[in-house]
Amino acid sequence: MNLTLLGLAAIGWLAAAGGGTVLALALARQRRVRLRLDVARGRGPEQPPRATEELRALPARLVAGLGRLIAQSGVLPGRTLAELEQTLSAAGLRGANGLALFVGAKIVLFAGLPLVLFVVLHGGTMRPPLRFMAVGAAALVGLLAPDFAVKQARGRYLTALQRGLPDALDLLVICTQAGLGLESAIARVAEEIRAAHPAIARELEATSRELQITAESRLALESLARRTGIDSLKRLAATLTQSLQYGTPLVAALRSLSAELRQEALTRFEERAARLPVMLTLPMVVFILPCVFIIVGGPAVMRIMAALHHA
Repeated sequence: MNLTLLGLAAIGWLAAAGGGTVLALALARQRRVRLRLDVARGRGPEQPPRATEELRALPARLVAGLGRLIAQSGVLPGRTLAELEQTLSAAGLRGANGLALFVGAKIVLFAGLPLVLFVVLHGGTMRPPLRFMAVGAAALVGLLAPDFAVKQARGRYLTALQRGLPDALDLLVICTQAGLGLESAIARVAEEIRAAHPAIARELEATSRELQITAESRLALESLARRTGIDSLKRLAATLTQSLQYGTPLVAALRSLSAELRQEALTRFEERAARLPVMLTLPMVVFILPCVFIIVGGPAVMRIMAALHHA
């Protein structure tokens, strides 16, 4: 009886925590969409919203509080926390709340999923060895699920960055041709491109703030290349750094880099299109050819069966 009540309480708490986390992220996403529309209409705020700072639901705050407690307790080494922050930064999730929510979600899922599965399987017909294997598998799934979610988010974020960077470079060329300095040009491009490509706008805004704070522009540009780790932003940072150090023409370098990035994107699309015939072979063999065989050979088979039946 006590075990059943404990299981029901664990299921309820885990469902509340998961639902609260999903609700918080959904509300944050809805708010981001609404603010992007406000920006497009010309009445939005100057700073973009931060998804990891909008943990309004109580279960999500509890999960983040647990993760913050674990992170500050010294259980995790500082190097591990730094690597986690770098991974979350590459996925567009920055700040203390992002790290706390990630660590808290791993702890909750690692402890909650096995407990729920153990209570569900308790008293059933499953043999104890299989039951303990299932509980261990649930613990492994709970431990790896946040990593998988962050990996998917990182892939989407990096794809959005690569999609918006050529347009940002074109705007940066226009701003530099108009006589704006590097810092002013980056800030203006981030403001103009925010509605169309919020991911690259966010990176450029962070770079603009760092350029305002630091005395060396090279450090801010290196931070831009290091935050995401993608090759296109590294090349942009190297181009801007070279222009600042050696006085090379910035407009020509940016225009050449933009053309290279667009050509690389076109090459990637052509490669994906070239793989389509190979990828369509198996579905065609499994789903289309049997239908063709039935249509072509079906009447003949029916006639043969009818002839054999009358014979």
